[in-house]
Amino acid sequence: MTALEYLIPISLILGAIGLVAFLWSLKSGQYQDLDGAGARIILDDEDRPE
Repeated sequence: MTALEYLIPISLILGAIGLVAFLWSLKSGQYQDLDGAGARIILDDEDRPE
């Protein structure tokens, strides 16, 4: 029973850290251009407009 007293708060803290990191990534625009990275891998450098 004493292990649960440590594990539950630790899991809640880690979950909160993950939620804060996800919300930060949303706010900073990490998910704005989801197709751009895939297209940049396929396209050659000479195909890009300047």
